[in-house]
Amino acid sequence: MAKIAFILLCHKDPEAIIQQARQLTAVGDCIAIHFDARAPQEAFNLIRSSLADNPNVTFATRRIKCGWGEWSLVQATLYAVEAAVAAFPRATHFYMVSGDCLAIKSASYAHDFLDRNDRDYIESFDYYDSDWIKTGFKEERLIYRHWFNERTQKRRFYWSFWAQRRFGLTREVPADLQVMIGSQWWCLRRRTIEAILDFTRARRDVMRFFRTTWIPDETFFQTLVRHLIPGREIETRTLTFLMFTDYGMPVTFYNDHYDLLLSQDALFARKISAEAKDLKERLGRLYASDRRDFKISNEGRNLFTFLTGRGRVGRRFATRFWEAESTLGRERELLIVACKKWHVAKRLLGSIKHHTNIPAIDYLFNEEGTEMPDLGGIQASLGKRTRHRRALMRMLFDYYGSDRLIICLDTASIDLLQDFFSDRSTTRLLEIECNMTDDYLTGHARRVGLAGDETPPEGLAQLLPALRADILFESDRIRDAEFPHHQRLRETATPAENAPALAAFLQVPDETARALAETPYLFVD
Repeated sequence: MAKIAFILLCHKDPEAIIQQARQLTAVGDCIAIHFDARAPQEAFNLIRSSLADNPNVTFATRRIKCGWGEWSLVQATLYAVEAAVAAFPRATHFYMVSGDCLAIKSASYAHDFLDRNDRDYIESFDYYDSDWIKTGFKEERLIYRHWFNERTQKRRFYWSFWAQRRFGLTREVPADLQVMIGSQWWCLRRRTIEAILDFTRARRDVMRFFRTTWIPDETFFQTLVRHLIPGREIETRTLTFLMFTDYGMPVTFYNDHYDLLLSQDALFARKISAEAKDLKERLGRLYASDRRDFKISNEGRNLFTFLTGRGRVGRRFATRFWEAESTLGRERELLIVACKKWHVAKRLLGSIKHHTNIPAIDYLFNEEGTEMPDLGGIQASLGKRTRHRRALMRMLFDYYGSDRLIICLDTASIDLLQDFFSDRSTTRLLEIECNMTDDYLTGHARRVGLAGDETPPEGLAQLLPALRADILFESDRIRDAEFPHHQRLRETATPAENAPALAAFLQVPDETARALAETPYLFVD
């Protein structure tokens, strides 16, 4: 059976470290602790004395001062790993954690998972070909030597960098290494750890190279694992659930995130707020339990993106197309059906096609699989359609040989509505207001990745009010924009009440509008 030796790097809050060590070792696992030498000696003494009677706790062979982006973080990890290998000969896996990490599954679940999956878990992406590094230095991390801490010795750090660059003082990456990059939160098998320690003793050239590499904790283990272990035995992901904000800062979890964390496809989570005492207590009890019935929905990242994005209305990502491309044509008329329930809009479009000769296309800017004519590749993906939307629409008008065209948009597509209404052509809008039941919202959350099939009812109960409010907010934004030629179709209205809106939108006779309003099962989910 799997036995985990946790490798804990920490630098503060000794009481929390003591609690974390006791929780992780309560069911037979073990832990090796490196407590930063920058921290007060009395704090380290408290940790040692409090855990002295625990045979499943050991400490790094040496304490050193650690700094962000420095080799010291890797060296501290190696010291803790060496201590764990020596102290815990029965440990089968070594799991890297920080003082902010806590288990989000039970120990029995984690052990069973590792027993069933004989592989190493570490993010290990090609350094040059992947987009893991979003901004800043990339090749410069490797080909120049970095002796100073960028945060505490900023002037020396950049003076050294620019001096090397000016005089061409570059270096080669060790010829037999393919440098990889990824998160520092890994879980490696014992034979992998032993192979790494042997490699560090045999390859002093590689050690010298990484000692002056910038942010080596993102490359050292990631590169060596891929160099030493067959690719089929590596899963390129971390078993620690973590997210980052738009500013590159880790997302912090609080007491009300308990159900969300348990539903993620991971064994641990980072980072748990120091103030989340209830969450820490609950997760500690969970790890010591025998629970194995975890329902994995894995919606955390999508849900975070959705919720944080709600307050960013009007954020601009690229040049607006009405600033860069010409008009659709003064003589042309674009008819837009905006509806959150896509099947309702599609049902209405089918009826419009049957009763009129106006060409119509479904959610071409929202749905990848929308059936479209071949327009030379511009229609191939949502990204291309959106980037070149004016050109795409002109080509569609030309393809159908018509001056009138109907499309469907999601009510969230306010930027597209504003684009098209700013054009010199005539644009008309039919907004379909539908009732949003809990069943529909649940299905919608699952379709867009905000919930999974296994999301617990408690999680859905928290999510559904936010979704309902968001849909109402989208409708309010459309109303506040005061678009001309804006008509509304309401599920709560009778066909007779909805017919005038259809007649005004399509510019069709009353009898045609009435037939469209009576479309069978128009609003049925």
